[in-house]
Amino acid sequence: MFDIPCIIFAGGKSSRMGEDKSLLPFDKSPTLTEYQLTKLQKIFTNVYISCKNKDKFDFQANFIEDLKNSNTYAPTAGFISVYKQLPDERFFVISVDTPFISYTEVCRLIKHDKVDLDAIIASTDSGIQPMCGIYHRSLENKFLKMAQENNHKLGYLLKNSNTDYLHFENESPFLNLNHPHEYQKALTLI
Repeated sequence: MFDIPCIIFAGGKSSRMGEDKSLLPFDKSPTLTEYQLTKLQKIFTNVYISCKNKDKFDFQANFIEDLKNSNTYAPTAGFISVYKQLPDERFFVISVDTPFISYTEVCRLIKHDKVDLDAIIASTDSGIQPMCGIYHRSLENKFLKMAQENNHKLGYLLKNSNTDYLHFENESPFLNLNHPHEYQKALTLI
């Protein structure tokens, strides 16, 4: 098991899905969030769930709620809350809607991380995967500045930081459940 904290980001708006995807049932779990939590607790010593409000979940977990004055559904607010609540120098992030990320992808990212980086992010032929990677504390002030400027583009932050991109040939672990048809496809792949 890895000692680096793992943060599951489950505070998005889910506008393309039409309903809160973090609460959709998945496999044998009542919710996609519980599915991710159970799976990632087998890989990481400490797993946290970043969300706007933990009251929407009816299970026990380590929640990190967005700051109450945050009015955005962008992950920027979640990152700022993580930096405020955790003392760690780095943490692994994963979006709740990428349920096929496994130990293999996590292990490769952790092995390729370096102390002098700001982040190491997964990439595929389709592009970068900003919600699958390791972020370092060195980015905290950049996240705060982005929030002040109402800029929530992770790609911009990563491009303007000391970021390494680790390429993965297989795109299937990075299937992202944004739309109902992607969710339905994922249910057939379990």
